[in-house]
Amino acid sequence: MPPNPANMCVRCLRSRVDITEGLPRHASLVYCPECRSYLQPPRTWIRADLESKELLTFCLRRLKPLTRHVRIVNAEFVWTEPHSKRVKLRLRVQREALNGAILEQSHLIEFTQHDNLCESCSRFQANPDQWVAAVQLRQHVSHRRTFFHLEQLILRHGAAARTLRIKEADRGVDFFFGNRSHAIKFVDFISGSVPVQSRSDKQLVSHDTKSNTYNYKHTFSVEICPICREDLICLPPKVANTLGNLGPLVLCTKVSNSISLLDPFTLRSAYLDAKQYWGSPFKALLSSRQLVEYIILDVEMESSEVSVGGSKYALAYAQVARVSDFGKNDNIFSVRTHLGHLLNPGGYALGYDLYGANINDFEVDKYRGLDLPHAILVKKSYEDKRQKRRGKGRSWKLKSLNMEIDNTKGRMDEEKRANDYEEFLRDLEENPELRFNMSLYHNNDYQPSEIASTVGGDELPSVPLDELIAELAISDEEESNCGSMAE
Repeated sequence: MPPNPANMCVRCLRSRVDITEGLPRHASLVYCPECRSYLQPPRTWIRADLESKELLTFCLRRLKPLTRHVRIVNAEFVWTEPHSKRVKLRLRVQREALNGAILEQSHLIEFTQHDNLCESCSRFQANPDQWVAAVQLRQHVSHRRTFFHLEQLILRHGAAARTLRIKEADRGVDFFFGNRSHAIKFVDFISGSVPVQSRSDKQLVSHDTKSNTYNYKHTFSVEICPICREDLICLPPKVANTLGNLGPLVLCTKVSNSISLLDPFTLRSAYLDAKQYWGSPFKALLSSRQLVEYIILDVEMESSEVSVGGSKYALAYAQVARVSDFGKNDNIFSVRTHLGHLLNPGGYALGYDLYGANINDFEVDKYRGLDLPHAILVKKSYEDKRQKRRGKGRSWKLKSLNMEIDNTKGRMDEEKRANDYEEFLRDLEENPELRFNMSLYHNNDYQPSEIASTVGGDELPSVPLDELIAELAISDEEESNCGSMAE
């Protein structure tokens, strides 16, 4: 045997000295099943999932006063049934045995979970209206694509982790919190994601005259600017002068904490932050719901491809015709577009029909002698290729918030919501910039079709596989292996 300071073999040394003597084999954890958090005495609740790093750190901190005489080398979870209310932790500890000999031994500790609602969850269970702060998020537009985008950002950054309840409202979403500071933090997150203006009010609920304490309910009203991506805007003269005589007809190319504007005829761009917009607000001349499909008859390039604000554009002259006019008339329009690098004769594009639109806008009337073009192209259309793949699923999917949705409004509202969500998914496929800061997951139920891969599948935009995240799932074979390892 190898020599050691105790002059004894390891088996005899372990039979005489037990380094785990005095270490606990059983402990208890107070667990809130509603918000999945654990009680850190005296009143702190820490949120952690099963077999997570947060839970392992929490358990070791609970054992630190009891294991001060030994050195913890390694710690790992032993798999248990999720409904067993047991958390098993295997430790590898070291301790001096005899005459300076260091002995290492395994030690198993079993934690018993005791369910007990935390203060916020118990208050909510007693009365769901017992919230302290509410954030009313609103946007006065005809679609909900902005809220679908914000939902993915909230999930990615965990901004709604402290919410008691999330409820869908007309033209918005309501978020309820048990603490005012959590609501303020959430409003700051929304303000850093989209241009908003907010105001706060409070209502007195109760007043204790003896202790001079006041209980208030706080409400934060947050309004998102009604300008969305792909909207056609006629800038007011004051705003156009501020931006260096931009436009006045511009397209909104991106909305983050500022609004990105692009002149499709000169490729000049500008940015408007929330303060500038709300200082002189304006509305969109035409929105994405009013896009018309055009067929490209001819394209004549005017300039080479250039990069503006991280996106590529090229000026060109194109002859287009409305798809709805085929077989009815011979209306052909010659327009100037910024999509010269994407358009090809025989292809399709979506744009705004200013030739047949009935525009009543005060900002347009302020420009005397403004000659409106017959059409403004916005993006390339893939509708003909999607018709061939209609009914086929996607290889990716998105997660959603635990939101209360009112299903009593009728079938029309459900179809409108489904159409808005489908448009949002198509925007994610066509624009890689929108997928930034979003988590897209593999769809395990997706089965690729040979017909879909051969008919127009190469040109139809899709999400690359390297951008997808695999969801964590334990198969039956892995569960049996985990069970055998635990034994």
